[in-house]
Amino acid sequence: MQNQANPIEIMANELARLPGIGKKSAQRLAYYIVSMPKEDVKRLADSIWEGRSNIKLCEICGNYSSENLCEICSDERRNKNIICVVKEPRDLTAVERVHDYRGLYHVLHGVLSPMDNIGPNDLNIRSLLMRLADGDVQEVIVATNPDIEGEATASYLARLIKPMGIKVTRIAYGVPIGSDLEYADEVTLAKALEGRQEI
Repeated sequence: MQNQANPIEIMANELARLPGIGKKSAQRLAYYIVSMPKEDVKRLADSIWEGRSNIKLCEICGNYSSENLCEICSDERRNKNIICVVKEPRDLTAVERVHDYRGLYHVLHGVLSPMDNIGPNDLNIRSLLMRLADGDVQEVIVATNPDIEGEATASYLARLIKPMGIKVTRIAYGVPIGSDLEYADEVTLAKALEGRQEI
């Protein structure tokens, strides 16, 4: 008779597929879920299923939304002359936490990565160019990560957008607040010097 797979092991294997969850954490979570009352487990599973089923992409910027337009694109108080381009919706959320930026966003859903066969047609670039064609936008801030793919994507976007007469800026990178200069690498210090501002 063939042994059936252990349900806790199956649960742990699925949980381990989530980012940031290692094998041990997944196993701990699986045992915790098994110890929960069944109605709590059902509520958790239902909320995950409902959340995933009801989320779609904003028709304008590509952010996650439960409506056709996300809260930011439908907010008339936002500055429509500036668009911040980010890699993923979670990056948009990070910028929003600062509370200083009041413009609009555009989510690429990735970055250029020839090694992974991700080219311009695989990203949400065409709709960005369509948004810029109406002439309202005066500045595009490219806020992709300061890695090879993020820098390549920023350069590519700048080459496309600058001929449209739109200012293209890159967020400054530098030394994190509270850290020591002696521990900063050369690239971080170089970016900090490049992004310096008058005081």
